[in-house]
Amino acid sequence: MNMSRKLQGSSPPKISFEGFEGLSPDLREELIAIENQFNVAGEKLRQISERFKEELREGLEKEGSNISMNVTWVLGLPTGHEIGEYVTIDIGGTNIRVCWIRLRGQREDINIKQSVCRLPPTLKTADAGELWSFIVNTLEEFIEAHQIMTNRNDRLPLGFCFSYPASQDYIDHGKLKTWTKGFDIDGVEGEDAAGQLRNAIAGRNLPLELVALVNDTTGAMIASAYRDPKTIIGAIFGTGCNAAYVENVGSIPKLKTSTIPSDTPMAINCEYGAFDNSHRVLPRTEYDVTIDKESPRPGEQTFEKMSAGLYLGEIFRLVVLNLYGKGLIFQNHEVARLKEPYELDTELLAALENDPLEVSRTRLEECLSTKVTIAETRVARYLAQIIATRGARLCSCGIAAICKMKGITSGHVAADGSVANKHPKFKERWAEALGEILDWPRDRKDDPITITSAEDGSGVGAAVISAMTLYRIHGGNTIGLR
Repeated sequence: MNMSRKLQGSSPPKISFEGFEGLSPDLREELIAIENQFNVAGEKLRQISERFKEELREGLEKEGSNISMNVTWVLGLPTGHEIGEYVTIDIGGTNIRVCWIRLRGQREDINIKQSVCRLPPTLKTADAGELWSFIVNTLEEFIEAHQIMTNRNDRLPLGFCFSYPASQDYIDHGKLKTWTKGFDIDGVEGEDAAGQLRNAIAGRNLPLELVALVNDTTGAMIASAYRDPKTIIGAIFGTGCNAAYVENVGSIPKLKTSTIPSDTPMAINCEYGAFDNSHRVLPRTEYDVTIDKESPRPGEQTFEKMSAGLYLGEIFRLVVLNLYGKGLIFQNHEVARLKEPYELDTELLAALENDPLEVSRTRLEECLSTKVTIAETRVARYLAQIIATRGARLCSCGIAAICKMKGITSGHVAADGSVANKHPKFKERWAEALGEILDWPRDRKDDPITITSAEDGSGVGAAVISAMTLYRIHGGNTIGLR
């Protein structure tokens, strides 16, 4: 049985209420109200994308804009012929990953040895000394465990993937503008993060030479372009959200340079998680307002807080907690874990949608430490669908804005991140929304712009950018070098 709708304007495909026959009238009405809050119709998507395009252009024109549009000093895309051995370290929002990577050219397999460890939660509010000490310890342990310096006495080039907003005067430099993804570490903001890591490496006398600081989004684009010449944009749909693309220097007025040819290609790291910090166009719900208010940086990263993996599980928790507080779900149960911020993650939302109902119920019971009925599991699944659908549709807006600004009509968006790679319905929902914004024919057989996986993009991308940088040095091209 399907519930009547009170939605305004065109909307994404309706989520079925089949199996909800026993729902109380109060809960039924509450769910309709929740879906109305989270619905983002096609007309609204187009409005968001137009404003997105305006903020992207503002970022190219002047420093201090809402969307940073950071110049990366990565000059264009790789040829696919870059080779060599590199070490990379990727500091994401959840994990730290160290890789040894051997590039052998576009048509050959890439050799990788890697180690992944979870960032201790306490590190997110530590100080700079503790951060770099932990990272250098991780690098040292990796070098010893994999014996990558056996029978050699040189220094391996290091690509540093730093997934936070940083301005770069050079490719091996990066001044952190602000922490995101829940980090608030003293002594790094306003400082050269690459320089701090370089000093920590020298202090430990590790056999590494930092060659390039790379954002994970730029890395995703470059890693995919190394193998796939149809790559047009790199994107992150994971703990955070962001995109990178290639702009001509002549279209970046804030560079204020006459020494670089205007047609020089320059990779731009958008850092568009900060889109609409002025709250002009995004349809924020009461739950989005709460998340922003209780975050370490209220008023910042508005778009990211509505669409990124770090926050989708928390939005879900707040919605369910509201229903629980009204006595509409989990009645007569104590659900203490539901009251703990960030206790539920986006992985749970994916499982609720993808797993059989009984498996989902067991998973929900484990997460909440309480008994859950099948009917309550259906409600949880429905809420997971609503929240994840809105997230995917919003994620299409930034990509659509770049495509419209650059006149891009076809190609591959190299996507990295847990939401893009692990949520079973993200790509389908994202593509449908992108088609609505870009007015693709409804009867199309294929989408002209599609997502490709750059799951290993940050590590491989940092290695390829390191290679491109060394090739430029050897060729005498000193743009963005010191």
